[in-house]
Amino acid sequence: MKKWIYSLAVITLGLFIMLRFSYETPTFMSFDENLAKLLGGNELIIFFHYIGEPIFVVIVALILVFWQWRKGNYRAIVFVLLTIAAGNVLNQLLKKWIERPRPDIADQLLSFSFPSGHSMTGALYLLTIAYLLSEGLGRSKKALLVWLVAIILICFIGLSRIAESRHFATDVLAGWSVGYTWFVVCMMWYERGKKRAVEKIG
Repeated sequence: MKKWIYSLAVITLGLFIMLRFSYETPTFMSFDENLAKLLGGNELIIFFHYIGEPIFVVIVALILVFWQWRKGNYRAIVFVLLTIAAGNVLNQLLKKWIERPRPDIADQLLSFSFPSGHSMTGALYLLTIAYLLSEGLGRSKKALLVWLVAIILICFIGLSRIAESRHFATDVLAGWSVGYTWFVVCMMWYERGKKRAVEKIG
């Protein structure tokens, strides 16, 4: 199972790099246009952007930190800060490096477009929640449900940015991709630390 998770992280990193250097090609421009036409103005999908808003993500992150502090799991606190806080910083750095303009609409946001911040940080905070909740659940049906709900919400947060015309579809795909890759990097760090702690106790 872990090998599959790590392999997918390599694939998503490769996808992000490919999108970075090819989003202006005719194929991906057509992809962006078609998704914009398909989803544009869909109010039901647009609603999901609220659970990807920065203030909401910050509140969730603080709740996670408090929860892990109450448990005495200080490594998990650092894990949350790495995935969500550092992940947001990474998103801003990538945007400023790539400098892709957003879709041309009235009253458009002034920040850069690639990769989508909602998609990336949405993926990071929901994957972090799912991971921490499922730590004690193992491979149970409850754990599977937690992961399924997280993935569905991640998808809708990203799609909401296309429906609102705040991002191109390639921005969203890139946000998901690099978000997942960063999450797995942080997860590897966290699990390595847990393993060392168990070995010391043993």
